Amino acid sequence: MKASRIASRVAAAAAVAGSAVLALSAPAFAHVSVAAEGSAAKGGYAVVDFKVPNERDNASTTKLEVTFPTDHPLASALPEPINGWTIVVTKAKLAKPLTVHGKQISEAVSKITWTATGKGIEAGFFQKFPVSVGALPEDADELVFKAIQTYSNKEVVRWIEVQEDGAEEPENPAPVLALTAATEDGHHGTSAEAASDESEDAKEAAATTVAASDSDSSDTTARVLGVVGIVVGAAGVAYGVLAGRRRTTTTEA
Repeated sequence: MKASRIASRVAAAAAVAGSAVLALSAPAFAHVSVAAEGSAAKGGYAVVDFKVPNERDNASTTKLEVTFPTDHPLASALPEPINGWTIVVTKAKLAKPLTVHGKQISEAVSKITWTATGKGIEAGFFQKFPVSVGALPEDADELVFKAIQTYSNKEVVRWIEVQEDGAEEPENPAPVLALTAATEDGHHGTSAEAASDESEDAKEAAATTVAASDSDSSDTTARVLGVVGIVVGAAGVAYGVLAGRRRTTTTEA
């Protein structure tokens, strides 16, 4: 009996502990976040997704505002059209112009706002908001985007708290995009050149193959003709020998 009671108490304690872990970990999965589709290499361009989960059972997410970093401004930010949402891109003048591909940029994207034209993100669902951004800074390891999520019941959640080194995760952390090391060529756009080079290599290889094929064909034809000549010559010799024998036999008779 005592063993049974102890086992029951242990099971109950484990269940409570498990519930507590779930309760503590649940918010971590409900944050507004940002991640690259593939990689976000320094100095290049990337498509990033702002992922917005709906945390309420009695309201839908009807608006998302994402503020872009001012310490590392992005000259280009092109949102992908999404059915059921209007998109407004706001730009601001830069105190210090940026130089992108040899051109000076005097303004950068400061904010993008998505507003639902219908129900928005309903309870139990999430939505991704893709944006093509660049050129990404070469002197940073991450970019912080502050987001504001608005619900249909007018509730506003501000995902704007910056994670401090060594500190616990804040209650409403701002989305953070991790940047990867620059590629060997240093920037984007070289894939087309590589593809062109590969295409030229393919053409040269094809030309070489055709030439080799023609050469092989010529060699084969020459060999066939040579064999035919030998056969014909041998047939002629045989015919001559037989004809000589017939003549000899006729003379003797």
